[in-house]
Amino acid sequence: MNRKELLRLLLNQAQFNGFEFRRWYQTHIRQIWPGADEALNLLASEGRHFTLIFSHDFARSFWRSGAHLSFMVPSTTYARVTSQGDIVQVTRKPFTRRTIKPDVWRYHLQQMAIAEDPIDYLCRFLPAHDQVRVQQTTPEQVAAQA
Repeated sequence: MNRKELLRLLLNQAQFNGFEFRRWYQTHIRQIWPGADEALNLLASEGRHFTLIFSHDFARSFWRSGAHLSFMVPSTTYARVTSQGDIVQVTRKPFTRRTIKPDVWRYHLQQMAIAEDPIDYLCRFLPAHDQVRVQQTTPEQVAAQA
């Protein structure tokens, strides 16, 4: 699966929730609409896909306000100061989060910005049948096809 196909899956999810790709493209990229296929070709080239995935309009639609969504929060380890002044390491196990706050898209934009691969971060929130298709593709294949 190449970058264009990944963008198409992500865009489908956002469009299902009300994102207007044509209007966004004409506002942020070019006035002239070349068609969805050409627009995705342009965004998939030269790292331009970041313009779309970090767009507030896209994020609001992708993580729709009030929608119930299940996703895995990975395990994490951090240092914490106890009431006695000692520093201890706290390890949280991974868990599934099932609810969404009204402005969750802001949180996810922050997490996506610090993620090693923002596209991979977004793919965690696709429907299960699309996640299977993405997981069958290795990152090396995506980089080679882009």
